[in-house]
Amino acid sequence: MNISRIPIIALFFSVTVLADGVTAIQFPTGQSSRTVSASVVRGERDRYSIIAKQGQTMTVAIHAIEDNAVFNLYAPKYRLQADGSIAGETLPNAGEGDDAVEWTGVLPSSGRYLIAVGGTRGNAN
Repeated sequence: MNISRIPIIALFFSVTVLADGVTAIQFPTGQSSRTVSASVVRGERDRYSIIAKQGQTMTVAIHAIEDNAVFNLYAPKYRLQADGSIAGETLPNAGEGDDAVEWTGVLPSSGRYLIAVGGTRGNAN
């Protein structure tokens, strides 16, 4: 199935946690979006991955009760470091310091993308 648009919004559903602690987002047959509800502790980042294909359009949006959550969106081939940091290329306007709360774009390559969510002040819901 060719999914041309992959919106990811704020979340609640059964998920799969991979061996590296990343939560895999999967779509039920016939659906192209997911909503996930979660909390992230100050100083930590929740990590979600999604497999997508080059040329697909993806939308990621985050909504926090206190407007204090942002995300980074990493292209495939990212690497999770032993110290918990993430190495790899981020997509334009969704990198460190961009404070992204919404992003839409055409994906440059096929593979597993990583969405790292963190709080800007205090814990974020």
